[in-house]
Order: sequence, then C-alpha cells, then structure tokens
Amino acid sequence: MNAEYYLTHAGVSADASAVSGHRAQYLAVAESAKPPSDTTGLYRYVVPELGENGACSLPDQLASEPYDLAATLGGANTSNTARLAALHALVAAVATDTGCGWLGVYQARTVADGKALVKLAYRGKPSRAEFPLTEDFAAHSNNSTVGLSGKGRIIDSVDSYLADGGAYYTCDAAVQSEVCLPIFADDGTVIGIVDAEDERRGYFQGEVLARIVALCLVVPNHLPG
Repeated sequence: MNAEYYLTHAGVSADASAVSGHRAQYLAVAESAKPPSDTTGLYRYVVPELGENGACSLPDQLASEPYDLAATLGGANTSNTARLAALHALVAAVATDTGCGWLGVYQARTVADGKALVKLAYRGKPSRAEFPLTEDFAAHSNNSTVGLSGKGRIIDSVDSYLADGGAYYTCDAAVQSEVCLPIFADDGTVIGIVDAEDERRGYFQGEVLARIVALCLVVPNHLPG
C-alpha cells in the first residue's frame, strides 16, 4: 500500500512525499531489529487498574499482574518474538523522531471477550492493554472508533473536543492532542491502529503526522500471525 492510497483510504491529509521518505527510513529500522537476550519485556507490560465501567484509573494505580501478550498471541515463539522486536524498534524510533509523549501500536485480535485492539508495543505511561471493538465502547473511545471505521482521527485540543460534546476515553488527564490512525492489510481491511498522544495542543500536524502515517505503512509486515 502506498502513501497516497493510505491517506485517501484513512481520510487523512498529510504530505505523501514526506510519508514515503519516512517509510523507507522505518523499513530499515524494522529490518535491522534484533530480539533482546531477555525477551520478557516484549511480552509483559504493566497496566493500570480499571474501574467498574472499564475506565482507566490514575496511571500510578497499577494492576497487580502485568499483561501477558504471550497468552494472547498463542505463545512466546520465535516468529512472535521477531515481530515484537521489530515493532518495539519502530515505536522507539518514531517516538524519538516525533518527540510525542505517548505512542502505541495495536493489533485487532480475538480475545476472551470478543474482538479487541491489543497493544503490542508502546512508549509512554502505562495504559490499558485491550480496547473492545464494539459500537458501545467506540461511543467513548477513539481507538475503538478508528478500529471499526478505518478512518483516522486527529484531535488538536482535547479540552475543546470535550466542550463540543465529543466522547473521549481519558487515561491521562494531561493529554491535550491525539492522533489515531488505522493500520490496513493490502486489501484495505483494518487490522489495527496506531495511537499517539501529547500534552501540547495541535501537536500532530506536518512532519510529526507524516512520520506517524509512515509507521502505519511499515507495521503490517510485522504484526504477529
């Protein structure tokens, strides 16, 4: 999938030439990624406690047990390890290049409660591991909305968005801007999302946005099977 097709399909406006250039850079990052000697950090991460309605608690109120990706992905095998290592390298590179406060890659998978977006790699504060892919949850979650619709969403000011009646899933009250973009298979099926957040308003524009779109184009080849 090329940059022009992606932008049209996702309903996002960005510089296609810049996206293509960054894509080449991130392809090289993924291809050179090597799994660490200790792979625990690829498969386990801390998550916040969730309230009765599924809302995030304060980030420092963590669940007693970390989330176990190995159970969700069918095991900590060689293929999964290599793919997760590439995703971690990609997220680290794009987070550094953009300077955004939070960045994560999610894959659409079947879990115990049905279809959900499962967080595979991220940089930033702890956040929930799964976002249900249901219309009910999408009513207050950009991640689930984009995962269902395949249309990107950019919020320049969370405060203004909420004041205008927008529904928003808050896990970090300091966040003021967000971009949530779909990840597509070659046939246009939505197979995941990339989500990024920052405490600065209007942050996801221009070069920053182009780099995150480029990440969306590289990720599909490195999602677990």
